[in-house]
Amino acid sequence: MESILIVEDDPTIREVLEYNLKNEGYLITTAKDGQEGLNEAISSRPDLVLLDLLLPKLDGLSVCRKLRRVNSDVRIIMITALGTSSDKVKGLADGADDYITKPFDFAELLARIRAHLRRKSNGDADHEIIKFGDVAIDPVKHEVVVVGQAVKVRPKEWQLLVTLASNPGVLFSRQQLTSLIWGNDFLGSSRTVDVHIQRLRKKVEESSQYNFIHTIHGLGYRFELTTKGLQE
Repeated sequence: MESILIVEDDPTIREVLEYNLKNEGYLITTAKDGQEGLNEAISSRPDLVLLDLLLPKLDGLSVCRKLRRVNSDVRIIMITALGTSSDKVKGLADGADDYITKPFDFAELLARIRAHLRRKSNGDADHEIIKFGDVAIDPVKHEVVVVGQAVKVRPKEWQLLVTLASNPGVLFSRQQLTSLIWGNDFLGSSRTVDVHIQRLRKKVEESSQYNFIHTIHGLGYRFELTTKGLQE
């Protein structure tokens, strides 16, 4: 029996999901705040987590990041009232597999749950690898491979890389990247983004024959594959 953990602070939503998913034959556990949800996910290792974003004690994005560090195999579907594109990008960059906004149709949610669990049971044979030139990013394994060699990147570098690579051609301002990766309450400078971009370029582009992360002067950064030596 496949297991699902529901992390949701709204008791009505939590109970409705628990009731309906049990009727579908899943083994269900629940948590009412982020810290309880993280502890339960680590201890019971469910097959899939339904994770609210706005949670007490520990927010959903923090739960997602911390859980990914100890369990790269679990499927995570974020369920939240925040439905802007930047919210979705941040959730996916932090390790979520999918994102559905409230109010949602249960039939749609069930279809997504079944699809993710089916991929999991197939050993991730069909999960999407982000490839560009001689670089590959595996969002499930949290692995970056450059010319056949694995490259270690720090968590914030990883989030930046996935955010940019998942949105080729999209121009992100430093302020947007700061908000997406560090949060709206970040008190540091936009220079922090520049430092992390420099590190990414050194780690990812140095051994590659391509450039990927381009500076658009006065505006921000854009992800685009170009052969080294070409002018931006």
